[in-house]
Amino acid sequence: MQPTAAQNMIFSNTETIPGMTITQSLGVVSGSTVRAKNVFKDIGAAFKNIAGGEIKAYTELLQESRNEALFRMLNDAAARGANAVVNVRFATSSVAGGAAELLAYGTAVVAQ
Repeated sequence: MQPTAAQNMIFSNTETIPGMTITQSLGVVSGSTVRAKNVFKDIGAAFKNIAGGEIKAYTELLQESRNEALFRMLNDAAARGANAVVNVRFATSSVAGGAAELLAYGTAVVAQ
């Protein structure tokens, strides 16, 4: 598999990238995914609610969702000609019963 521009993209949750100068701002970019819970994972979660502890199935689901939203945001930035994204943030929202959106957003830039 060949690396895509998104795989080589620099991203930061700050306004700058240490050691680089931002020469152009290309606007806000975003990526999102909507994921639904699995009924079998819900059964496991119900038992965890009784006993307590981490619900690993949901932790994995959220990690996969963050990665997918981030990858889509970076692809959006690459399509605009950016080589970096600054001020990266994540947000979540409930879309429907049992489904949630995870959104990644930031500012696409050219940095040298």
